[in-house]
Amino acid sequence: MASGVAGRGLLGATRHLWTLVGIIGVGWAVGAGSGTGDLSGSSLYLFFTTLLLAVGLYGSTSEISLREARRDLKLLVLAVTVGVVAKAALIALVLWLVLDDPAYLVLAVAVAQIDPLSVAALRDSSRLSPRGRTVLSVWASFDDPVTVLLTAYTAPFALRALDDSAGTSATSSTEGIAGAVGDDLLDYAAQLGWNAVLVAVAAALWLLLRRTRGKDPAHWSPATQAVAVLLLLALVVTAGGYTLMLGVAFVGLFFRPPALTRHLGRISRGAYVTAAFTLGLLLVAGVDLVYGLVLGAAAYGAQIVVGSVLARKLDRVDRVSLALGQQNGVTAVILALSLQPMFPEAVAIVAPAIVTVNCLHFAANSLWGRRRPDPDDPRPAPDRPPLPHARPVQPDLTAGPGTVALWKDLDGAADPHWREPAAGPAPQDPGGDGGDDGPPHPALAHLLRNVPVVDAVALDAVRESD
Repeated sequence: MASGVAGRGLLGATRHLWTLVGIIGVGWAVGAGSGTGDLSGSSLYLFFTTLLLAVGLYGSTSEISLREARRDLKLLVLAVTVGVVAKAALIALVLWLVLDDPAYLVLAVAVAQIDPLSVAALRDSSRLSPRGRTVLSVWASFDDPVTVLLTAYTAPFALRALDDSAGTSATSSTEGIAGAVGDDLLDYAAQLGWNAVLVAVAAALWLLLRRTRGKDPAHWSPATQAVAVLLLLALVVTAGGYTLMLGVAFVGLFFRPPALTRHLGRISRGAYVTAAFTLGLLLVAGVDLVYGLVLGAAAYGAQIVVGSVLARKLDRVDRVSLALGQQNGVTAVILALSLQPMFPEAVAIVAPAIVTVNCLHFAANSLWGRRRPDPDDPRPAPDRPPLPHARPVQPDLTAGPGTVALWKDLDGAADPHWREPAAGPAPQDPGGDGGDDGPPHPALAHLLRNVPVVDAVALDAVRESD
């Protein structure tokens, strides 16, 4: 988000950051004042966090334009698969050198994604090209489910390492997202199978609605729209209850009832506020500021490395903007909430890491936005529409001085030709100077043939020089 950050002022550019900090602060104040205690151990808390995660994933993928993403499909697939894994590995390497307990390396995965809500808020004020904006939007939207799955797959191994170091059994504490997919290949295959079943059911319901009620959902009746919304809510709740995160992410690619999608922004923001408030409630137990700063800095540095490599074929402005595009938001918050029952320090470390990442994003993009414009960069400044292309026209040089008559458009099928003057004396100069106003010398006319705009005074001077 390059120059737009620098041009909107400190408060405007960091509005999403101050909102996050404020909501977390309110949650902390409520938790400290009411003495809510440890909420993360209840089954209701586990269902609540996974449901929020399902809502966030659906909101991320339902806004993806598949038509716009086809151009850079290879880049986007690499970004949300290899890119996410590479970023998590780089972050984990830094944490390995800083943290004493290797079990908490799973937190590297929790902050490896880019927050799509923050990207959407700042995308239009950047100097990114339309292609770069599409790449960043799809990257931010679809790396969320990949990050969730990677967290679910790595959490059991990290939990086993944590229990081994504590001398306890891991089988009694695998709950929530950490125990959603099990810890062997058969469990993974079964979980993928249930995700496929969810997608198949959603696809069948959507096709049934389109065949019986019309192919265009925008023309469905209010009753059909309500039925579609209720079916979608049932799918999302099922995904949250059984932690079918990959399935709900794919459902968001096609199951899009207009009655809900027009309000999806408010729903996603509501889930964000709720998750941030819950995060503040859990911060009453304390904040691990040092490890949080390290985790946040490592996450932002990993995006710079991986983003630069993946976007190396894009132009310079897009490449740098994507490298500096790391932000954390609702997904990182909810993953921290989901990991809290198994990893008691998850919230205390991830919360300051999220703030650190967003502060680094603002600082780096402000510096990038204040740089001198590249003289070789043809794109216009942000918030300024490009100048329309001039359409070349053919002037009629037989017209009198002070006028420029359009004789023939250069877009015509035939080559333009100069109109031959009529036989007889040359037209007299209206100004009384006796100058010849006839057509110019044939060689000079050939040179002037493709001039798009001709000034009458300058044309007279050329004629006189002839």
